Amino acid sequence: MMTNPPGLLISAPSSGTGKTTVMLGLLRALAEDGLAVQPFKSGPDYIDPAFHRAAAGRASFNFDTWAMNDGLLNAVAAQAEGADIAIAEGSMGLFDGVAKPGEIAHGSSAETALRMGWPVVLVLDVGGQAQSAAATALGFRMYNPDLPFAGVILNRVASPRHERLTRLGMERAGLPVLGVLPRRGDLTLPERHLGLIQAVEHPDLETAIAGYAAFLRDHVDLTAIRAAAQSSAIAPGGSLPKPPAQRIALAQDAAFSFTYPHLLEGWRAAGAEILPFSPLANQAPAPDADLVWLPGGYPELHAGRISAADHFLSGLRAHAQTRPVHGECGGYMALGAALIDKDGARHQMAGLLGLVTSYEKRKFHLGYRKASLSAAMPGFAAGCTLRGHEFHYCSILEQPDAPLAIVTDAEDTEVPETGSLRGNVTGTFFHLIAEAST
Repeated sequence: MMTNPPGLLISAPSSGTGKTTVMLGLLRALAEDGLAVQPFKSGPDYIDPAFHRAAAGRASFNFDTWAMNDGLLNAVAAQAEGADIAIAEGSMGLFDGVAKPGEIAHGSSAETALRMGWPVVLVLDVGGQAQSAAATALGFRMYNPDLPFAGVILNRVASPRHERLTRLGMERAGLPVLGVLPRRGDLTLPERHLGLIQAVEHPDLETAIAGYAAFLRDHVDLTAIRAAAQSSAIAPGGSLPKPPAQRIALAQDAAFSFTYPHLLEGWRAAGAEILPFSPLANQAPAPDADLVWLPGGYPELHAGRISAADHFLSGLRAHAQTRPVHGECGGYMALGAALIDKDGARHQMAGLLGLVTSYEKRKFHLGYRKASLSAAMPGFAAGCTLRGHEFHYCSILEQPDAPLAIVTDAEDTEVPETGSLRGNVTGTFFHLIAEAST
């Protein structure tokens, strides 16, 4: 058995309570104290890990108890080797996950904490309440008595009197208060329709994170936080995903950046060469690459530049004549015939698939996906079952090519976003997390 460094999971009753601010400030403050801090993200989030890396100086990885089996979870946990402490950030509310009728939530942050043995630090927005906040916290503490619980951080506290009353409630409930954060309007990260903007787009991320750290240092008991962390043993075995090719040309810029870190780490660990290029800078993929991979991102915000990137498009089309090209979500859209932006302007894309997508009338698509491949795609044979996650706002106007897979949601209901296949080119709306059998 391998022992992980002691860890904690930062969660909350719901989204929007300030847990990301707490997470980033805590990562940086502990790193400033000389600790090697390993960040993790619970759930299928491909934006937060880049913020974690900026704060901790160490790559962050996703835990996903719905999409990953025990072997892959162990391999992800092993990325904490050499760290002094592990800090994970939850998704949504602590117990929020997917479930079929009669089942408990699966894939929740609580499930990650239980799997890893990490006590939960619950971030509570106590605006508009005082002693009543303790009832909320106590409910979370008792909902699953087996869940290790470190205590609470009170956020958006209005005054010393507000703090005193709220603390009285927590004392009565027997819940440790690990920090009290005064209300401040400037402690928010910029957002857009998929949530936070990307880390690379933040106008002054380093200054923001340094400010969060100073704020946490002034108002959170870092000694108590460190003392509350607990180690857990993980079973040996398991591995990160294998690469789909030896030399992989990977689009990486503000339009194409959503790739799960555990995938890239697995590819590199197995000896694959990652050859980054920027479509927005009109760079073509490496001509000797075995595979071109276009991740998701925000092509709708850069559709004009992509359409005009003649060197990128000609290189992509040349590659597709003899070797595989794969796109995920935004990358899939870029492989299609056209993308219509929110203003109704039509932008020609690569034309390697017939897909036409539109943001003029937004349609929300969010959730886990299971895909049974009807045909092979890079790294996976026909018949394989993949698990992933879909999150976008575009509508499909045309999808004339052969479907790549039969795709269902977490409740086994089929969805129309089947992906496409034409020649050497494949695309999916879901972001790959893992093969179901690995």
